[in-house]
Amino acid sequence: MTAARRPRLLVLRALGLGDLLAGVPALRGIRRAFPGHEIVLALPASLREAALATATVDTVLPAEAPNRGVPSLGHWPGPPPDLAIDLHGNGPASRDALAALAPGRLLAFAQPVPPPPEWRRDEHERTRWCRFLAAYGIAADPDDVRLPPPTEVSPAPGAVVVHPGAESASRRWPAERYAALVREVRAAGHRVVVTGGPKEDALVLDVAGRAGLPERDVLRGGLPYGVLSALVARAALVVSGDTGPAHLAVAHATPSVTLFGPVSPRLWGPPRSARHVALWKPGPPGDPHGDAPDPQLVRITAEEATAAALALLRPAPAGARPRKEETSRVR
Repeated sequence: MTAARRPRLLVLRALGLGDLLAGVPALRGIRRAFPGHEIVLALPASLREAALATATVDTVLPAEAPNRGVPSLGHWPGPPPDLAIDLHGNGPASRDALAALAPGRLLAFAQPVPPPPEWRRDEHERTRWCRFLAAYGIAADPDDVRLPPPTEVSPAPGAVVVHPGAESASRRWPAERYAALVREVRAAGHRVVVTGGPKEDALVLDVAGRAGLPERDVLRGGLPYGVLSALVARAALVVSGDTGPAHLAVAHATPSVTLFGPVSPRLWGPPRSARHVALWKPGPPGDPHGDAPDPQLVRITAEEATAAALALLRPAPAGARPRKEETSRVR
């Protein structure tokens, strides 16, 4: 006798790490609403480990397109999904990619029937998708951001993690300011490590060299997700721009200082909490995918960011300042 097929639910969110983590509250609501379904998340293959670590999905359908576009889903295996949910965007392109699979039911902002909720440009990303689901009777809490503790071992437990990179230049604070912050935090007695993505070694080495970091505190090459998650979860503090590690810090309740620009923290920032500081200079919105540092971001000074970081850190234990043998410079 053939066992009954488990119903399948396909969610499209083929974006970056920060987008995935901002979508966790919505994904968690979907998981609770459909406990008997196999939930498949379409997103870039490089985020498979991160997606499964959220404990909200059963499997991943690798899918991505250049410049964060809408990918083809024609490689979907088996019969059409019983339900498809568009968490990718508000346009017809992502809706049509899912509709091409002929799902039994499709939920999307661009779906004309039944009328979807209104898309609000000034709404926080987490709130937007939870409100969208609520319109279809799926309860989700935008503050439900926490992830299960990682199982990997941190390469630098208790350190301050500084991540100067970002997908676009418009969200990269100047390297010399990160270096100035690193020098001051180390002078206060705290260990600092610098990380970057797979293509950010030059930036990581630039910051580390300017700051005089020892080799052991330069984590280049792009850490595997599990290691990065453990590093952030067991860090004393994370300092970064508006990018994946900032969202990971929120997910692990690790104190953070996030430097915002060109997008306001009102749209992408952490939940209101004393442990998270979002630095932002109000002004006209900029291009989040621009090829030059955003003017609002550049207005944040090294002194402001350093003061915010030190305010979140406990005083370093006596004798914790770097030893002489630790001062070999990165070249």
